[in-house]
Amino acid sequence: MREGVSSPIKTSQNASRKFRRTLKPLAFVLLCFTVFSAWAQQQTITQIRVIGNRRIPKETILARMFSHENEAFDPTTVERDFNSLWNTGYFEDVRIEREENPKGGIILDVYVREKATIREINYKGLNSVTQSDVLDRLKKEKVGFSVESQYDPTRIARVETVIKELLSEHGRQFATIKADVKTIPPASVQVNFIVKEGPKVKVGNISFTGNQHLSSRELRLAMKNLRPIGIPHSIIFENLFAKTYDASKLEEDGERVRQAYRDKGYFRASTGEPLKHLRNESGLSFFTFRPRKGKRIDIRIPVDEGARYRLGTITFKGNKAVPDANLKALRAQFPIKDGEWFNFTAFGKGLQNLQKAYGQLGYINFSASPEPVIDDDHKTVSFVVDLEEGKPFYVSRIEFQGNTVTRDFVIRRELLLEEGQVYNSHLWELSLLRLNQLDYFNPLKVDQDSETHQNPEAGTVDLLLKVTEKGKNSIGLNGGVSGLSGTFLGLNYQTNNFLGLGETLSVQASAGNLSRNLLFGFNEPYLRNKPVSLGFQLYSSKYDYNSAKAYNLSGADANTTAAVNSLTQNYNQSVTGFTVSGAYPIRHTFKRIGVTYSLNRSSVTTFSAASQNLFQTLAFRSGIQNGNSLEGIVNSMISLSYSWNKLDSSYMPRTGSSFSSAFQLAGLWGNVRYFQPVIEYKQFRPVKWFHFNNEGRNIVGYRVQANYIHGISGDVAPPFNRFYAGGEADLRGFDIRTATPYGFVPTRVLFNLTNPDGTCVPRDPTNPQTNQCVQVPIPVYGIGPIGGDTQITGNVEYRIPLVGRTAALEFFDDFGMNMATSSGQLKQSPQGFDTLNAPLYGCPNYVNGACVGGQTIQFDRYIRPIPGTNYVPRMSLGAQISVMMPIINAPFRIYYAYNPLRLYDNINGQNLITRSMFPAGGAGDYSYAQATQLYGSLYELREPNKTFRLTVSTTF
Repeated sequence: MREGVSSPIKTSQNASRKFRRTLKPLAFVLLCFTVFSAWAQQQTITQIRVIGNRRIPKETILARMFSHENEAFDPTTVERDFNSLWNTGYFEDVRIEREENPKGGIILDVYVREKATIREINYKGLNSVTQSDVLDRLKKEKVGFSVESQYDPTRIARVETVIKELLSEHGRQFATIKADVKTIPPASVQVNFIVKEGPKVKVGNISFTGNQHLSSRELRLAMKNLRPIGIPHSIIFENLFAKTYDASKLEEDGERVRQAYRDKGYFRASTGEPLKHLRNESGLSFFTFRPRKGKRIDIRIPVDEGARYRLGTITFKGNKAVPDANLKALRAQFPIKDGEWFNFTAFGKGLQNLQKAYGQLGYINFSASPEPVIDDDHKTVSFVVDLEEGKPFYVSRIEFQGNTVTRDFVIRRELLLEEGQVYNSHLWELSLLRLNQLDYFNPLKVDQDSETHQNPEAGTVDLLLKVTEKGKNSIGLNGGVSGLSGTFLGLNYQTNNFLGLGETLSVQASAGNLSRNLLFGFNEPYLRNKPVSLGFQLYSSKYDYNSAKAYNLSGADANTTAAVNSLTQNYNQSVTGFTVSGAYPIRHTFKRIGVTYSLNRSSVTTFSAASQNLFQTLAFRSGIQNGNSLEGIVNSMISLSYSWNKLDSSYMPRTGSSFSSAFQLAGLWGNVRYFQPVIEYKQFRPVKWFHFNNEGRNIVGYRVQANYIHGISGDVAPPFNRFYAGGEADLRGFDIRTATPYGFVPTRVLFNLTNPDGTCVPRDPTNPQTNQCVQVPIPVYGIGPIGGDTQITGNVEYRIPLVGRTAALEFFDDFGMNMATSSGQLKQSPQGFDTLNAPLYGCPNYVNGACVGGQTIQFDRYIRPIPGTNYVPRMSLGAQISVMMPIINAPFRIYYAYNPLRLYDNINGQNLITRSMFPAGGAGDYSYAQATQLYGSLYELREPNKTFRLTVSTTF
């Protein structure tokens, strides 16, 4: 082979080696690609299966997971899936497993076992408390446990603890509670709480050791939780009933014992750990007279009284808003003086007064920290009060929520606090009181219905008032029984917030056997958006004072009927008229001044000679036309009033007081002239010392009212305007208009001349069938109620609410005096006096049916009150149940009253009848004896001893 020429075989081998060198990297790349593709296909989640779920949908479980199908498998994400499912609290067991998919990829199997669902809950053996009490306590303790909730053994144990604590508070200290759980296939349980309450533990003897200056009785009185129930401040009935023992309240009562000492000046008094002794109850039951069962726990509390301290001084530091020169104003907030025995309650009241005083200046975040300085040598304790004033806040915005009908400006105009002013907590409280008096909303409370949102940087506060509107329209059918109206039925329509503008529109109509009333009224509280109220009323009424309806005169002869009709004041009065009133409130107060003008026209229909004579003879009218004083009685009256009202509600108030006064003057026009001042004061307050509610659940209220009326310009007040007490409006135990002075009213009576056999002597003996009898005119002083010109009424009520302000049990004491103090106000007019004195009285002879002869009688010019009936105090004691009926929208009352003070007397009549007024003979003798018996005998005045009545009304 020649040199320089390559061999073909060698060249082929070199090419092969070069190809192999190039193929190896390509194969490696291809192999890697194949391996990577296979690995990638195996790590993709192709399917997620949920296994074991019954109640919870698969979609809900998948929504809780972070792994999803067609995404890469990640062990970290699967761990997150497990934690997410477990933390839901729905499952007893959660397991996630990986499975290779034959078609490639990974399948995640999510195994779950759901917690059982509670299908039924039973409380067996529960007697001392109700199931509702248990549910309320679980809600208070925030233990979520109810039907359809998940079964959780830990929560079951918590429920057992709550029930045991609840029973312990009710004296069941040895109660045991065990939960019995029964499975209800497929995945539910029934939970039964088996309760064994055990014996009831009551408080036994409470004693103290180490007390030298305060008696054990005083210290027991301070223990409001555990002290026995009795009559407070009594001697023999102090420990009538034992209270249930509650260990959680013993510490609170121990603090009250320490406070009782501090209120007496023992500033360092302390109590030790109470010693308790459990024993079986012994003796007989007070009610069943059987041996008592149960257990008693005797408590002995050691006391270390220490020394008694007087108050040294109270000084202040940190004050900036109040300069040092005015520190006396801060000291005046404490109702305890330097040198007096220290009183912890009074000192705490002073701290509260400080906070209120600063709250009126806008310092919302004010706080006071007292630092005691004790001088053991002089036995005094002084205080340095560190004042943390903060900074004053201004009102930025006042907003309202819940007023869907009432306009914002209607609420805003009642507020005493305005935007831009310094925040004043006292004015805000008074503002809510004014809104409550409107009766547009459910009662508002500062701590419940208002929110304050502070902006400390800007020094402003936003106020949000949440209101709940009452139904502004009231359409009702009412009826009932009252002393004044009798049995009645009425229809009324009233809106106290017309069109949401605060206006009042009312229409009333009622009719009964003693009364009839029609009324239309409208009141605008803010005239042209000014604080001036203007209103009017149109009315027509008729009242029947015909007490003769109560007499049963069947079978009585004519003279008896005439005697009844001549001795009773029986009439009715019809009145038609209108009133126009205006009032102006004094700014930032509850005071109001007003003026009212009234014009009405009255007519009187009499049913007895006594009533007719009383109205026709009394000088209560001027310018009488045609001698008729029963018709055309025109009263033009103006009234000036001043009042203030701080009651928190118009019906069944709990707190507050009110005062009203008015001076009425009649005679600007019309034909009656008189003046009438009226004053009234009411007050209500919660009672905190007679029951277990420290805030005062029960209420005591009283009213005092005084009236006076007097005629002017020679006239006297009309008889129907004089005062007649009695009835549900003032003295509940007396009949309407019966608690009044009585008087002898002069009357001219035509008496039938009667034979001894009871037949009358006819005017025409030849024709006795005409029934026309010979009538003898006789002078009679008829006894009857004459009304008082002065009246004083007092009412006291102790109210126990039964259902909020809807129903209540009330004990009452009504007291009143109705007096005729001015004899000149019962003067007869010249015309009426002449009609009595001018005629002749008697019929000594009669000829042909006509009387011949007679004599004149000089009656007294004044109607005199009968001694023993004037200046007589009346009193009613009793109890009543009051219910505001939701449909008829009227207060329904049923009450029983006993009258310890009442008129109960015999009155000798004034007899002007003589034998010479009757003709001689048997008819004259018999008629004279009958007339003397009917008109000149002894009168019995018997006011009721007790009264039971149903009525639709209120007293005050």
